Amino acid sequence: MLRRLLAPAAVLAGALAAPALAAPGLAAAAPTWAPADAAPIRPGSETRTTGGGQCTSNVVFTIGDRVLLGQAAHCAGTGEATETDGCDAKSLPLGTTVAVEGATRPGRIAYSSWLAMQQQGETDPDACAFNDLALIELDPADARRVNPSVPFWGGPTGLGATTSAGDPVLSYGNSSLRAGLELLKPKAGVSLGQSGGGWSHGVLTLTPGVPGDSGSAFLSQDGRALGTLSTLQLLPLPGTNGVGDLAREVAYARAHGMSGLTLAEGTERFATLDADRAAREVASRLERDVAHVLDGTTVGRLLGIVGVAG
Repeated sequence: MLRRLLAPAAVLAGALAAPALAAPGLAAAAPTWAPADAAPIRPGSETRTTGGGQCTSNVVFTIGDRVLLGQAAHCAGTGEATETDGCDAKSLPLGTTVAVEGATRPGRIAYSSWLAMQQQGETDPDACAFNDLALIELDPADARRVNPSVPFWGGPTGLGATTSAGDPVLSYGNSSLRAGLELLKPKAGVSLGQSGGGWSHGVLTLTPGVPGDSGSAFLSQDGRALGTLSTLQLLPLPGTNGVGDLAREVAYARAHGMSGLTLAEGTERFATLDADRAAREVASRLERDVAHVLDGTTVGRLLGIVGVAG
């Protein structure tokens, strides 16, 4: 059985593509990115879909001067967590507002693979099962608050990658169930290989994706954006995750209303073996975690989670 990884909203205290948020008549210009160490919006920012729940953004895209964040299409799903067939599952409409961590104004859903497949009458069972990408268009006022680099790891260095069993994979989750603890966000693991005609990668990480991590990016061993976290799987191993193939998801989006969609590569160098950088990242995150424990922030978050769960 597959289960979507959507954190419920309570844990949180007719066109194919929606019209652009940008004002008409303005010439498109390439976005200018904020410095990575100061950007409030990056891959891994929490998203909260109105009428849905909390998810994690994956990577940054552009169409001209429009800036979009990827998340899982099922983050706007309105059915049960076991409804993972995007050709049948119910979804909130395009234009639904999304609160994005670090943004000053709500974004909105500009594209949903689920809605696109339903409108097109998609019959490919693999696409229906694994095509799970939505795009949140940010308000133009927030475009300069974005940096496309994946925290901790750097990159992405490009779009798409194939994986074989045993290949290293990297991710960055940001579920509210982690109570904001920084050291729990970066994840490393291995691929279990591809399935579904190439539409899905099975992955096993030291700490598996949990509800709220949905949509988070997975990178290949050379930093390419290979996929988006979609489901919790019981097979072939309990606790593994299903990751939608991002290259196929993006190709589908381009063919169904999002022409010109382009991955924004990271401004920070991808480096998994940079010991000095890793040490600095771990020290910085540990310092923030300790500070949040001491000032009661972490305890407050945990009490909020327990209160909702109870």
